[in-house]
Amino acid sequence: MLIADARGAVVRCNEAVGLVLSAAVPGALLADVAPAWLCAAHHALSVPGPHAAPDTEGPLRGDIGGRPFEARPTVREDGSVAWWLVDDTDHQLVREALHTERERTTFLARASSALLSSLNLGRCMDVTAQMAAESLADAALTVAPARGERLPVVTCLRGGAPALSTVTVDPDDVPGLGEALRGFPPVPSRWIDPATAPAWMMPEGFGPVGSIVITPLPGHGVPAGALILLRKAETAAFRDEEEVFARLFAARAGAAMSAARLYSEQSAITDVLMRELLPPVLHQISGVDFAGRYRPSADHERIGGDFYDVHPAAVEGEPSLVSLGDVCGKGLEAAVLTGKIRNTLHALLPLADDHQRMLGLLNSALLSSHHTRFATIVLASAVRRGNTVDLKLTSGGHPSPLIIRADGTVEEADTHGTLIGAIPNISATTAAASLAPGESCVLYTDGITEAKGGPMGDDLFGEERLKRALSGCAGMPAEGIVEHVQMLAAQWLGNRPHDDMAVVVISAPRTHHLSAVNGHTRGRFTA
Repeated sequence: MLIADARGAVVRCNEAVGLVLSAAVPGALLADVAPAWLCAAHHALSVPGPHAAPDTEGPLRGDIGGRPFEARPTVREDGSVAWWLVDDTDHQLVREALHTERERTTFLARASSALLSSLNLGRCMDVTAQMAAESLADAALTVAPARGERLPVVTCLRGGAPALSTVTVDPDDVPGLGEALRGFPPVPSRWIDPATAPAWMMPEGFGPVGSIVITPLPGHGVPAGALILLRKAETAAFRDEEEVFARLFAARAGAAMSAARLYSEQSAITDVLMRELLPPVLHQISGVDFAGRYRPSADHERIGGDFYDVHPAAVEGEPSLVSLGDVCGKGLEAAVLTGKIRNTLHALLPLADDHQRMLGLLNSALLSSHHTRFATIVLASAVRRGNTVDLKLTSGGHPSPLIIRADGTVEEADTHGTLIGAIPNISATTAAASLAPGESCVLYTDGITEAKGGPMGDDLFGEERLKRALSGCAGMPAEGIVEHVQMLAAQWLGNRPHDDMAVVVISAPRTHHLSAVNGHTRGRFTA
């Protein structure tokens, strides 16, 4: 404790003050023995007037002899001020540690948000390198697992933009890097000689390296890569607690990169499977026009329970096989069964002339599988003979195909049968038909006729309405008929939920026959 009067002279002080202010003795001027901040505070308390209103909310703080102190004043009745000086070193360290911890917690929260906002692996690598360079080091490198002998590396300088490169190196040539990429615990930075750092680790214009930290980026089951932190020679080396904090950041970055890589792999697999499950794009085959459209039950899905395929004949002049079907159910599970049916039909193509046998073998295959779903299907064989297209149509529990004649008459093919995959023995009848130039045959799923909509919102589109719509399509090309049917169904539905919808049109194009050159070959057709 130190007491000074209103004139700034020391009145009394105890032994403890003498250890801090060695020149503080009674009679000495406070200005000669105490630091300026304490003298200014004493003056503000002891001199009356509006200029002397000190901020006495809480203790005053300042340095004495290079150490932080708190000065707590008590104004006495005679105008003197008693100053209690308290060493604040420990409290200061605690406050600094708390501030640092809050900053690090905020940084980790911000890093987690930035890293998890994207499932793109390249973006995660960029964010990892950039955030590490801004807050942990002077430069940072994110290293992904090797692709053969090539290492994908993202390098970022503090204040710069991340840059991707690929280096062909052996990670084990860099102390700690090979171990980090294999997921082993990091090597302490004091064990890594910065002089041994290879040229590919040094960003352009970085200068001499003072210290290096290499830490793994742990992933889900397998390492996601490694994080390399660089500090310049003039920057303080990494402390132990900084290395620990770098590992905390790396854990979050590794989890995000691992999730992004897993998502990328799953997306690639999904795309491959999706391409196999999606209906094909149809076109003219051997002088017969084919067109098809598919609309899944949910707009956010690409596949479902409806399917169609056109298999060109292996030999010119033989019929092409068309299949269109509807699996019970919607979404991915139904799409998986459609894939099984399509593959089975493809394997049965040598039997394409015998529709009943194909359907019987398909029925046996579905009954022997673990699936409990059934399906309806219609098969159509189409071959061009002269100007006409001859059809053979067989339904397995599916709506009968509709034939659009040149005069606008719509005929229903006389074929019916048992649905597939429900009972051991099925039956089906086959109908024959011929299409003159400009005439078409329409295969469709019940998602079209059972679409609910209209003025009241609960009326079925129905077969009669579909026939009337097709009657107006006489002479239209196959592609135009498909688009017209899909457009009418969409307008009828509005934004209401619906089943999967598929349409395939087989048309005999309007053509002119060119005679064979030698009188014996088949000749050609031209539109």
